[in-house]
Amino acid sequence: MKHTHPIWKIGTRGSQLARWQSEEVRKALADQGIASEEVIITSEGDLRQDIPLYEMGITGIFTRSLDIALLNGEIDLAVHSLKDVPTQLPKGVVLAAVLPRGAYQDTLVLKSEEITGEATIATGSLRRRAQWLHRFPSHRLVGLRGNIQTRLQKLEDNDWDGAIFAMAAIERLHLQEKLNYQLLDWMLPAPAQGIVGILCREEDTLLRQQLAQISHKPTMSAAIAERAFMRGLEGGCSAPIGALAEVRGERFSLEGCLLSPNGTLKLLAQWEGDVTDAGKLGHQWATQLLAQGGQEIMEEIRNA
Repeated sequence: MKHTHPIWKIGTRGSQLARWQSEEVRKALADQGIASEEVIITSEGDLRQDIPLYEMGITGIFTRSLDIALLNGEIDLAVHSLKDVPTQLPKGVVLAAVLPRGAYQDTLVLKSEEITGEATIATGSLRRRAQWLHRFPSHRLVGLRGNIQTRLQKLEDNDWDGAIFAMAAIERLHLQEKLNYQLLDWMLPAPAQGIVGILCREEDTLLRQQLAQISHKPTMSAAIAERAFMRGLEGGCSAPIGALAEVRGERFSLEGCLLSPNGTLKLLAQWEGDVTDAGKLGHQWATQLLAQGGQEIMEEIRNA
């Protein structure tokens, strides 16, 4: 398809972190001599009124406004934290590129020097909550929502002992010096955590070719494997799932976990395979985990 725009429009949400991500993409394109500009999308625009959003596959709470802007032609590419992007993409939209992966770990931001005895920990993530309770069953977990600044302020304003954040967000906003934190290297991250994903319309062949030039191949293989694993387990249901693929040359390993929401049950497994089969294997390994007791956990989550 011939594109009339000499400058690609990069769609982003307005948060500081989202803008950091879109600026990294803009710089990566500029290094290839490709011009682009940032467009901040604030509202969820209207897409064809006769088709419900769910029929077009538009589901993600964090990605919906950009999906609509992309399909409406207001922007040419959408930049996301890939862990927020549903594994089922809207019709006509593809994951065209990823930037090299940042920190994938979770981190605990503490209010005091350390946690002793009973503690109250804040997180809005089912995955973090379940893994924390599995390790510390007597702790109290409270919900936490909002962008990183909002969540840090809530931690400050409440009598909680700590809150869990993505290390990538802390690094990208240069908050390391200001915070007292511990890296949670025992906690498996969300699939594609620390990865910036770039989506565009399937029909934009020129843009897809240009984005392929900036895409980081090992990170893309890891993202494909982790997202296929999650999709194979979830079947459209949000669940406490962790996954981490590590790519070494043509081979990769995947560590994956599935937990019951209260953390009492935990299934953990490791596999190895060839990167060319990342998507197929991720899905296959999810099926194996379901057969090893995962099906019962998923039933419990659906019933809850």
